[in-house]
Amino acid sequence: LTAYNMVGFQTKLKYGEQSRVFRLIPALRNAEFLRLGSIHRNTYVCGPKVLRPDLSLKGHPKVYLAGQITGVEGYLESAACGLLTALFIQQRIEGRAHQSPPANTALGALLRHITGSDPKHYQPANIHFGLFDPSHFDGLAGLKKDGVRQAMAEQTRVNFSRWWETHPGASSL
Repeated sequence: LTAYNMVGFQTKLKYGEQSRVFRLIPALRNAEFLRLGSIHRNTYVCGPKVLRPDLSLKGHPKVYLAGQITGVEGYLESAACGLLTALFIQQRIEGRAHQSPPANTALGALLRHITGSDPKHYQPANIHFGLFDPSHFDGLAGLKKDGVRQAMAEQTRVNFSRWWETHPGASSL
């Protein structure tokens, strides 16, 4: 028996209808479906209300959160959030001051979103250009949308590399 996972079928369609639709695809005509999709609900905290900039809880600073529960969406973002949390715990253990990646990096922009957004309108997010504050970047004036994004992407890469190289202990992770 070989089983394949079809990711991303979050739907309100009833199972019978899902089977019917999938069987319209010639390669799936005779497939056996082990499990079909359904809507699921993600659980997350209101980060701006309960998280400190180091991803510890405001009311319990020795308790840290990581991943999807913080309000990041996506596998990569959840793993990256876990890495940040590990770095922040390492900073605390070693008695160093908290040092976040700058807001003009992807991780910094995501962290700024989950800890510094307006709590009244907070929604989980994956990384996207809308999280970046253009005022944190150089040379964007006069560029069209694609040029702005390309300049931001290059600057975020350089800025993160600079932060990573100067962050004590980062290379050990």
